[in-house]
Amino acid sequence: MDKMPTEIIVALIGLGGSALGSLIGIMTSSRLMNYRIQQLEEKVSKHNNLIERTYKLEQGLRLADEKLKVANHRISDLERRNIDEI
Repeated sequence: MDKMPTEIIVALIGLGGSALGSLIGIMTSSRLMNYRIQQLEEKVSKHNNLIERTYKLEQGLRLADEKLKVANHRISDLERRNIDEI
């Protein structure tokens, strides 16, 4: 039985080391990407929540403005009635 040449053994060891290094690099990169995606999802969720709250506040502000207009109109009517009665 012939022995395997030293060059082939060294090449196989190099191949194994390269494959292991690449695998570890891919796993690390994948973890980092997953972490960053999770962070971005949290930011988007917070942003969407802020947008919803802002929309509700704007609706409330429109309603308050409308009520203020109605109240001012009623006050003007009452003032006109008081002036007419005098």
